[in-house]
Amino acid sequence: MIVTVTYNPAVDQTVQFEEQMAPDRVMRADSAQFDAGGKGINAAQLLTAMDRPCVATGLLGGFTGTFIRETLQEDGVGTAFVDVDGTTRLNTTAIAAAEEYKLNQTGPTVEASVVDDLLDRVAAQDPDRVLVGGSLPPGLSPEAIDRIAAGGDWETVVDTGGDVLRDLDAQYGLCKPNRAELGDATGADVSTVEGCADAADAFRERGFDRVLASLGPDGAVLVGDAGRLYAEALDVDVVDTVGAGDALLSGVLSAWEAGADDETALRTGVAVSAQVVQRAGTAVPDLDDIETLRDGVTVRRL
Repeated sequence: MIVTVTYNPAVDQTVQFEEQMAPDRVMRADSAQFDAGGKGINAAQLLTAMDRPCVATGLLGGFTGTFIRETLQEDGVGTAFVDVDGTTRLNTTAIAAAEEYKLNQTGPTVEASVVDDLLDRVAAQDPDRVLVGGSLPPGLSPEAIDRIAAGGDWETVVDTGGDVLRDLDAQYGLCKPNRAELGDATGADVSTVEGCADAADAFRERGFDRVLASLGPDGAVLVGDAGRLYAEALDVDVVDTVGAGDALLSGVLSAWEAGADDETALRTGVAVSAQVVQRAGTAVPDLDDIETLRDGVTVRRL
C-alpha cells in the first residue's frame, strides 16, 4: 500500500481564455475549474483510479484545505491529513491562445513540530511505499523529507525541486526530477537525452536507488540497477502540462505495485502522462485504455 505525503498542497484553479492575455485590461475567462492539487495529492488520485490502495496525507488548513479533503473523499481516496493554521494555497494556471501562465502561491508558514504529527499519520497506515511530493511550505527544511524517509520500514519516493533534492541525506528508493530539476540538482548538461541519463546515473550515488526524469516532449528516462531506459513521448494533442510529471510517476508506481519490471513501468508512466496532458486541469482523466496506449510507447536502452 502507498501513502502519499504533500507538505504544501494547493487548490489548482485553471482558467481558459480565447484571447491572448495582455496587461492593463480585464480578461474574462471562458471557463474555469478547481481541482485538489499538489504532487502527492495528484498521485493519490491517479493511483486510486488505477485501483492501487493509497492514502493521502499532508498538511491542510482553511477553506481551501477543506475543499481538498472533501474532493479526495468524494473520489474515494483515503485521507489522513494534519490540520494546520493558515490557509492552504491557491495555484492558478491561465491558458490563453495556447499559452500557459502559472501563478503559484508559497503556502502558509508551519512549525517544524508538524512533522511529528505527520509521521504518526504515515506510520498508522503501515505502508510499503511512501511518496513525498511537492514543495515545502515556509518553516520546513529538507530535513522534513529526510525524517519521513528514515521514519519507518518503508521505501520512500521523493518528487520535489532540484534545490531540495541536493540537500537530502537519507536513502530513497526513487527520485523524480523533471529536466530542469535534474540539471539544478546535479549541475550537469541536460540538453540531450543522453546527458539526462548521465546526470541521472551520477545522481544515484547521492542516495537514490533509481532516478526517473521527465523530459517533457522528449519523453522520460529511468535509471537504476536494471540499466538506463529511455521512453519516447506519445504523439498526442497537449492541452495542459500541469500534473504531467505526477502522472508519469503514478503510472510507474502503479506498475511496480502490480509486480512489473522497470521497462513496463516506464511505458505505463508515459501512457498515463499522455492521457493527463490532453485535458485542462489536474482532475483524473479516463484511464481505461492505458494498456492500449502503453503498447504504443517505445522504450530503448541508452
